[in-house]
Amino acid sequence: MSTRSGPADGRFEPSLSAVMSERRRLINLAYRLLGSLADAEDVVQETYARWYAMPPDRQEAIDSPGAWLTTVASRICLDLLGSARARRERYVGEWIPEPLPDGTEWVTGRSDAATADPADRVTLDESINMAFLVVLESMTPAERVAFILHDVFRYSFTEVAEIVGRTPAACRQLASSARRRIRASQAPTTTTAQQANIVRNFKQAWEAKDINALIALLDPHATAIADGGGRVNTALRPIEGAEQIARYAVKIAGRAPNLTILERTVNGRPGLVAQLGGITVTVAAFDLAADRITRIWVVRNPEKLRPWTEGTRS
Repeated sequence: MSTRSGPADGRFEPSLSAVMSERRRLINLAYRLLGSLADAEDVVQETYARWYAMPPDRQEAIDSPGAWLTTVASRICLDLLGSARARRERYVGEWIPEPLPDGTEWVTGRSDAATADPADRVTLDESINMAFLVVLESMTPAERVAFILHDVFRYSFTEVAEIVGRTPAACRQLASSARRRIRASQAPTTTTAQQANIVRNFKQAWEAKDINALIALLDPHATAIADGGGRVNTALRPIEGAEQIARYAVKIAGRAPNLTILERTVNGRPGLVAQLGGITVTVAAFDLAADRITRIWVVRNPEKLRPWTEGTRS
C-alpha cells in the first residue's frame, strides 16, 4: 500500500520520489470516486499540499506515506461527494462523468506538451467504463468510497473504516449495498469485439444518415443522454426510444456536414469521437445488451474534453 525509503541507520525519511510515486494511484482513486479528472487532479494537488505543509519531523513520524496520502485524498473526495449533488442539481442539463481516452490518445490540453504525464493517466479497466461510473453516481458518498476502496483498490474494511469514519461492520454493509446496485445494473456480457463491431456499424449508419439502420442497432427502449454543461447546444433531457435517438443523430449530422467521426476507446470500451477541424467536440460512450445499444452517453461540455482537445491521433 505504500513505498518507503530510509538510510542505513534505519531512520525513516520519506524521499521525494517515494512520495511522488503515489501520484498515479491517487489520480486513479480520485477519478473513480468523483467521476471527474479535473476534480481528481485538484484533490491530488491538495493532498500533496497538505503533505508538504507538514514539518519534516511530522513527515518522518508517519510510518506509511502512501497510506497517509490515500487517507487524506479519500477524505477530501468524501467531502466533495457530499457537496457534489447540490452542485449537479444546479448543473445545466444532464451530468455525465468525464470521458477518458485510451492511453495512446491521451493529451494534456496544455500548449507546452503534446502528451500527458503518465502519472496523470487513469488506468482503464472495468471499474472505469461509463456504465459503471454512472451507477456509482447513484450511490451515497459513503457507499461509493467504501466500495471503491475495498472492491477496486483492495483495502481491508478496517482500513476503510479509518478513512470513512465508521466501523468496519458498517463499511462492509456499505460496500455490500453498492455491490447490489452494480449487479442490478449489469447487462449480459458483450465481448469487446462484438461491441466494436456494433459501434462501427452505428458510426457508418450515422455517417450515411440512415435512420432505419440506426434503429436496427438500437434497443427499442434505448436512452441517449447528452452533457453540454450549458456551454454548447445539446439535448437537455434524455432522449428515449430507438426512433427518437436515430432521428436526433441524423439531425445532428445534417447540421455539421464537416463532422469527422472516429472509432476510439472511451473509458476502456469501444466508443466514438466527433471532430471539427481536427478538434474533438463530442465523445460518445455506449452500453450494449443482446447485440443492441441500450444506452449512449454523449459528452460535449468542453471542460470535460481536455484530454481529447488537442486533436485525436489518426
